[in-house]
Amino acid sequence: MDLRSRSEDSLQVVSVHDSRIDAAVAIEFKEAMRSATDSGNDTVVLDLSEVQFIDSSGLGAIVAAMKQMGQSRKLALAGLTPTVEKVFRLTRMDSVFPVFPTLDGALTELKT
Repeated sequence: MDLRSRSEDSLQVVSVHDSRIDAAVAIEFKEAMRSATDSGNDTVVLDLSEVQFIDSSGLGAIVAAMKQMGQSRKLALAGLTPTVEKVFRLTRMDSVFPVFPTLDGALTELKT
């Protein structure tokens, strides 16, 4: 699981550089997210623009990552591809996370 993290003003951006978040990589994703977000900014933007497929295990791993961050921090999602966006919409997880069409849009809105 290839995650890359960087700071952007008061935000932390974690980009997923894999095409899938599924049962095969869910545990690895959770561990990588915990490492990336262990100590960091209060708002984390998860860039999913390269992810083409997500299953229930992947969805659960993202929810687990949010819970690991604690209630005082926020996890926002950006750049969902149509297939991934559909999964979030059908499971109503799009009401749990702030979802932005693009990473740039997320950064612009969340920085203010």
